[in-house]
Amino acid sequence: MPTNTIEVVRATIDDLPQIVPLFDAYRQFYKAPSDLEGARRFIQTHFEQQTSVIFLAFGTNEQGARQAWGFTQLYPSFSSVSMKRLWILNDLFVAPEARRAGVGRALLERARQFAEETHAKGLTLQTAIDNYTAQAVYEAMGWQRETEFYAYDLYL
Repeated sequence: MPTNTIEVVRATIDDLPQIVPLFDAYRQFYKAPSDLEGARRFIQTHFEQQTSVIFLAFGTNEQGARQAWGFTQLYPSFSSVSMKRLWILNDLFVAPEARRAGVGRALLERARQFAEETHAKGLTLQTAIDNYTAQAVYEAMGWQRETEFYAYDLYL
C-alpha cells in the first residue's frame, strides 16, 4: 500500500521497466495471457510512434522505495461535431496492493487535467459491465454513463 503522496508523471520510453509489468497485469485482469515481451513491444512502439500518452502513478512502498503503483494510457481521437480532440482513456490499472489508496483517482484526475491542457472536448472510456468498483469511482469523479448512443464493434 502506498504510504506517501501519490505522484503522477507523464511516462517516457525510459519508464518501460515500470510500465510493462503493470500493463501485463492489466491484460491478465481482462483474461489475456501473460506476455511480457509482447507488452514491452506494444508500449515501446506507441512511445516511438507517439500514438499514445501514458501516465504513471508512483508511491512509496513499506521499505521506503519509490514504486510504480498504476498507469493509464490515452489514445487520441477527434469529435467531428465539435471539431475538437477527444482522448480515449483506453487503459487504467492499479496494482492490487495499491488499491483503495487513491491511485486510480489520481490517474483519472491527471488524465482530466491533460485533456484540459490539450484543449480537448473531453475523455471517453469503456469498462466491463461487471466492473462495479471502477464504475463507482468514475461516477464519483463526475464521469457520466452514456445513455444516448449504442456502441457497436466489428471484429476482424
